Amino acid sequence: MKPPCPFCSPADRDVVLRNGLCYARFDRYPVSTGHLLIIPFRHEPSFFLMTGEEQAAALDLISQVRPRLDSEFHPDGYNVGINIGEAAGQTVAHAHIHVIPLYAGDVPDPRGGVRFIIPDKARYWQIAAGNKPTST
Repeated sequence: MKPPCPFCSPADRDVVLRNGLCYARFDRYPVSTGHLLIIPFRHEPSFFLMTGEEQAAALDLISQVRPRLDSEFHPDGYNVGINIGEAAGQTVAHAHIHVIPLYAGDVPDPRGGVRFIIPDKARYWQIAAGNKPTST
């Protein structure tokens, strides 16, 4: 028997914000302080297969959580990302959006941001200059 989906039927105490179609909660395995997830109430594995209304509701919650994260945690920036499918790193088969606050000093050089999912292609400014990217 399949284990229950960890994102279906959230406990009220876990919900930070909600609207009619989606909710926000803190990630149980945060990348940084304040890492939130935006999750549709309806069980759907892919963001691409969410209804237009669900996608709009999810994006609306991103806009709503940012002021709260700014006020509570004072991050210096954000990464917002969606893993769709196992090849993209999705480990919970229920669509969700990561809102990850970032802080100065988290990494030595933040340039490239989400591009580091493929490290050899992340340093596009070195590739454009004809140089082989350096690791780190």
